[in-house]
Amino acid sequence: MPFEREQMKLKATELAAQGVFIGTSSWKYEGWLNQLYAPARYEYRGKVATTRFERSCLAEYAEVFKTVCVDAAYYTFPSEKYLDGLVAQVPSDFQFGFKVTDEITVRKFPNLPRFGVRAGKPNENFLNADLFSRAFLKPYEHIHANVGVVMFEFSRFYPSDYEHGRDFVADLDKFFGNLPKGWPFAVEMRNKNWLAPGYFDCLSRHDITHVLNSWDAMPPVSEQMSLPGSRTNPELVAARFLLKPGRKYEAAVKAFQPYDKTKEVNDEARKAGADLINEGKAAGAKKKTLIFVNNRLEGNALETISAMIEASATS
Repeated sequence: MPFEREQMKLKATELAAQGVFIGTSSWKYEGWLNQLYAPARYEYRGKVATTRFERSCLAEYAEVFKTVCVDAAYYTFPSEKYLDGLVAQVPSDFQFGFKVTDEITVRKFPNLPRFGVRAGKPNENFLNADLFSRAFLKPYEHIHANVGVVMFEFSRFYPSDYEHGRDFVADLDKFFGNLPKGWPFAVEMRNKNWLAPGYFDCLSRHDITHVLNSWDAMPPVSEQMSLPGSRTNPELVAARFLLKPGRKYEAAVKAFQPYDKTKEVNDEARKAGADLINEGKAAGAKKKTLIFVNNRLEGNALETISAMIEASATS
């Protein structure tokens, strides 16, 4: 489905008024120039200046879409200055999806250079409710109205992390019991066998949303949608269409960069997205639905979103 900027602007605004917010995972893609972005806004001496583009393209993005997922907060605790910079570029009704810093969600630090001497070691701050409230949540207090969802993305756990899924659920239950109320919290899992009644019941008790997610080792979103109890929060549904199940992240990057066009249609994901749009519209203003689409699903998130909206209108 081709992406038409003005048509998308109308559709996204119309859907947001009905409680359905659909947008992309991140926004700083030069592959979207001449599609979503006008190159002239970022040119310096006849060429697009990458620094200028990355610093200010959110404002142009927000002329069309009403939500976006911010990955940056996953890597470091956000500052008020950073958050103010985001909010300054968007209209007052714009809804951000924020990923929680991995300092809270990683049980054992991966063997990656960015973790330095902590690589491969247990994380003493895993599910530290006090640290989360103080270091992550506090900077968001003054922009609360623009926070659509706060997502705890948990990478895949191994038997050395938890012998049983129920042990993780017990820790999660305790953690959420110690958090302040009134925030749109959500959990994204990467252990498909843990999508069981105990997990969904735990989230439901705390009004926490399960993030329906398309990822390498996870079941398709449509399959997660069909699981009893998967809508754990009566006021908020969230979905992230990231990767085709069975495809590694690195393979998707290699196949789809520079993300300027669709290279592989994913009919299951498009239908699931359309179904979520229609489900959200049917629920009305009492429920908010946030849907985020990544370039690495089909090659170009803008065209994927267009196809989902088109399919929702005909289903």
